[in-house]
Amino acid sequence: MNAAKTTKAAQAASAAGTETAAGEPQFSIGIDLGTTHCALAYVDIGASDGEKTSYGVLDIPQLSAPGSVESLALLPSFLYLPHESELAAGDLALPWNGEQDFAVGEMARTRGAQTPIRLVSSAKSWLCHPGVDRRAAILPNDAPPEVARVSPLEASTRYLAHLRQAWDHAHPEAPFDRQDVTVTIPASFDPAARELTAEAARAAGYTSLTLLEEPQAALYNWIQASAGKWRKDVKPGEIILVIDVGGGTSDFSLIAVLEREGNLELHRVAVGDHILLGGDNMDLMLAHVVARKLSSEGKQLDPWQMRALTYACRSAKESLLSDASLQAQPIVVPSRGSKLIGGSVRTELTQDEVRSALLEGFFPEVEAATRPVNRARGGLTQLGLPYAQDAGVTRHLAALLGRQAGATAELEGFAGKVDAGASFLHPTAVLFNGGVFKSDILAERTLATLNGWLAAEQAAPARALSGADMDLAVARGAAYYGYVRRGQGVRIRGGTARAYYVAVESSMPAIPGFEPPIQALCIAPFGMEEGIEADLQTQEFGLVVGEAMHLRFFGSSVRRQDQLGTLLDFWQPDELQELGEIQATLPAEGRQAGEVVQVRLRAVATDTGTLELTAVATQGGERWKVEFDVRANSLEA
Repeated sequence: MNAAKTTKAAQAASAAGTETAAGEPQFSIGIDLGTTHCALAYVDIGASDGEKTSYGVLDIPQLSAPGSVESLALLPSFLYLPHESELAAGDLALPWNGEQDFAVGEMARTRGAQTPIRLVSSAKSWLCHPGVDRRAAILPNDAPPEVARVSPLEASTRYLAHLRQAWDHAHPEAPFDRQDVTVTIPASFDPAARELTAEAARAAGYTSLTLLEEPQAALYNWIQASAGKWRKDVKPGEIILVIDVGGGTSDFSLIAVLEREGNLELHRVAVGDHILLGGDNMDLMLAHVVARKLSSEGKQLDPWQMRALTYACRSAKESLLSDASLQAQPIVVPSRGSKLIGGSVRTELTQDEVRSALLEGFFPEVEAATRPVNRARGGLTQLGLPYAQDAGVTRHLAALLGRQAGATAELEGFAGKVDAGASFLHPTAVLFNGGVFKSDILAERTLATLNGWLAAEQAAPARALSGADMDLAVARGAAYYGYVRRGQGVRIRGGTARAYYVAVESSMPAIPGFEPPIQALCIAPFGMEEGIEADLQTQEFGLVVGEAMHLRFFGSSVRRQDQLGTLLDFWQPDELQELGEIQATLPAEGRQAGEVVQVRLRAVATDTGTLELTAVATQGGERWKVEFDVRANSLEA
């Protein structure tokens, strides 16, 4: 159903009240909190039936220029922090707020391209950066001291608050805080980044919240858009590869198609690592391409101009990738020097330059055995985002498929059907998502590379699943997921995408020159379903109260057989990846500071999509929630 019809349906439903039943929300709202764009979609729960849903997309009022408000389907994820004398009174007013000193959305993006030192971008990428304090005011990260700064958490909160306020402005009869809300995150987000996203949403006034992985949201949108026809497009025994390359990350998920009791089911079997590689990297590369061209003309750019050039290349790239008929886009870089005529540098970015740079740099044709190259880092590095060292998306994809070669070996319906000689897991269908794949040439290159790998192992080629909206699929899929959680439609199963472990230090006597060995205790097995509590009843541990303590935390996407309570003495380097430390706020509560309390551990995969770890005293029953350390190198007790 189109958006116009949805609005009429919503008005009809609201005439009878804002809720479909007592205490029930009227809408399921899906929010794509993207690195470069945000979007809000919704499903009218009362007007939907099974897989036939009544949905729409909210046009988001935002500043497009000082004093000018425009409603657009996308809210660019940019925050502009103007100088106090830069704008006149009322220039930053919104329909619901006339008193604010910042701008988010389209005006922030365009004005920030001219004054980049006042522009906050890629807040989502900073939010998952374990090497910085994500609650500290560090953005814009290279701004001079006189420029006000905000934290990655605050920037994310402002985007989410803007979306909530836009909804309430458009739907006063159905307040946001009474609806079912799903916010999307990369599948590769670790527990700390998930918890921070949930914290930002709560700070923005989200009272009912669920987190959903973006590749799953894209697949949910494909299911919803098919109106039930998806069952004809895939069959039991198939593997769907979701490739989501957005502004900040490259996200991969593998989903198996099963048949149980005569019904098709979708089961998520693996996700990729957290790869900070996407449109931001491409913009930077194109900026260097243009800078080299200018250098050959005798024009040198300073760091401030390079940042402005990067934003200009982003806009030009989006135009060129979305319209293959365009041969070139003009590039204008403001000048702060007197030697440049006209006060600015003018050049262009061509279609050929974009295609050559992106195809060879980011989507190279490589062999299936190729792996990303990691170079040794220097002893000193600038504070910035930990971008992937290898820019080849296809190499990262090859690594994931190689690690997951046996992922379906014991899955119901797949046992005995997996080729024992396969060097990588063989997808049969591919769903592309993310703004990068608006360009058909990039999707075609990726699919051709994958099919080259499959052909080399005498496997059938994978086919592309059609019908995805690269800008809105994630928001729409998130809205549909909220509807599915209410018992409607088709749900993707699979639980947690990784097994999680906590380090347990040996109690061996001190030996000079040797650290006590550690073991890895499985506290959440692979595939642990949301809402499930896992209690380690047979094992007790000593937990220090009243003093600061560190707990190391690990994750694994390949150890599928480890059960709750499995204690690992040894593991291969590529089996477990150390995640951010976790911290505990453990008040003594009547005990002596430094006392070691005997506890059992309990892990809960929450309905909101986060993981909680609780220590329960075996005598006395006290409980301590062990929280993920979202502040780098800090600890509280």
